[in-house]
Amino acid sequence: MLFDKKMEMNQEDIRQKIADYRNIIHVFSELLQSENQALKAYDTETIGKLFDKKAQIVGAYRTLVAFFIKNKETLNILSAEERASLKTEAASLDDLLKENDQLLKTRMETSQTVMNSIINIAKAANNANATSYGSQGKYSPLDNSKNAIAINRTL
Repeated sequence: MLFDKKMEMNQEDIRQKIADYRNIIHVFSELLQSENQALKAYDTETIGKLFDKKAQIVGAYRTLVAFFIKNKETLNILSAEERASLKTEAASLDDLLKENDQLLKTRMETSQTVMNSIINIAKAANNANATSYGSQGKYSPLDNSKNAIAINRTL
């Protein structure tokens, strides 16, 4: 009898973990949808505001995923319908994560391309307008390809 009660408590705890997992999937999905919209709109202010919340959610999500990976048998208490529903929710989150990853990569590559263009324009202008001392110690407008350029940027 004591053993059965202990098992019930464990099932309640497991059900609570599953409910927490479903909740974190829901909250994470909403956050990713907001971030993805902000990325599409180049809304860096919104993206910055979501960063701390995203870090917290990712930490909670990883903890729950690690628990279920370690304790796969705990999901056996779910009915077939509940398991299918959980898989669907997880698949939707996975799709949002893939979209988020692609958008972030695209924005970073775009930013890098813009910075490289600015640097190349600055180098070209610097090379055309600057003069320096050449390797022989002579003043020469031709040997200025190694002039220093400083670029400050915030991403």
